[in-house]
Amino acid sequence: MIRFDQVAKRYSNGFEALKGLSFQIDPGEMVFLTGHSGAGKSTLLKLIMAMEQPSRGQVLVNNTNLNRISDRQIPYHRRQIGVVFQNHQLLFDRTIYENVALPLVISGFPQQDTGRRVRAALDKVGLLSKENRYPLELSGGEQQRVGIARAVVNKPRILLADEPTGNLDPALSADIMHLFRQFNEVGVTMLIASHDLDLIKRQGKRVLALREGELVADSQREPAHV
Repeated sequence: MIRFDQVAKRYSNGFEALKGLSFQIDPGEMVFLTGHSGAGKSTLLKLIMAMEQPSRGQVLVNNTNLNRISDRQIPYHRRQIGVVFQNHQLLFDRTIYENVALPLVISGFPQQDTGRRVRAALDKVGLLSKENRYPLELSGGEQQRVGIARAVVNKPRILLADEPTGNLDPALSADIMHLFRQFNEVGVTMLIASHDLDLIKRQGKRVLALREGELVADSQREPAHV
């Protein structure tokens, strides 16, 4: 599903963000990515999204070598991937419905199909009753759930999350993780970048740890008992 083969990324200013990373994430896996600020987590996620290209090595997603895809193919690649951001990146002048519908509108989905998918996604995150509200009318935890609904409305095969609980208290963070586990249980492959080591430990999932651009640990934990 996702494979890095001796991947390095050096930016134009000379900074080497990633150094010789090799790992594989199988279909349906839920994996956490951790490491200090600047360890390379965001760069790794950008490579999967084809927002950056590796300086060396190969990145393969769904058996496609991202080094070889054309600019025209990139939008189709990204439709297979949902992304959840720490700061939500919602449009404050659009309703919750309109925010979640945006990926479908961009993709040219028929209006009837869009409505069905948006409401199903909002129902999944418990916000169907607030589809006509605006983001600033919601709490931080609710805004994050809108971001998750937008990320999954396209029914992606892969879901990436970059510090999705960074601004949330422990109870809300646990709620977000429960949602992620539900998506994973229906076959969505997940890679979640997080600084919260206690939260990660409670999930009982595989952890990839980065330090200064290198993969320093790849641990498979026993299932959590919670």
